[in-house]
Amino acid sequence: MSTEMPHIDPRGPKLVYVVIADHLAARIEAGELKADERIPGEIDIAANYGVARMTAGRAVKELRERGLVYTVRGKGTFVA
Repeated sequence: MSTEMPHIDPRGPKLVYVVIADHLAARIEAGELKADERIPGEIDIAANYGVARMTAGRAVKELRERGLVYTVRGKGTFVA
């Protein structure tokens, strides 16, 4: 199930930010995160996944590059 936290292995074959982005993308595709719904901020993502804020920010950037989310300055990041 997509709500289960992924195993994050810093020495694994996948980059950590990609693992996080893939997990959030799966939650979007499963309908757990709906269109125009705000996703957690970078600080919350970092805390939830046990990673640095920079890694969380890179995961959000990855989601933006995939066209799955958009960011409104001063408001947050939302599902596209």
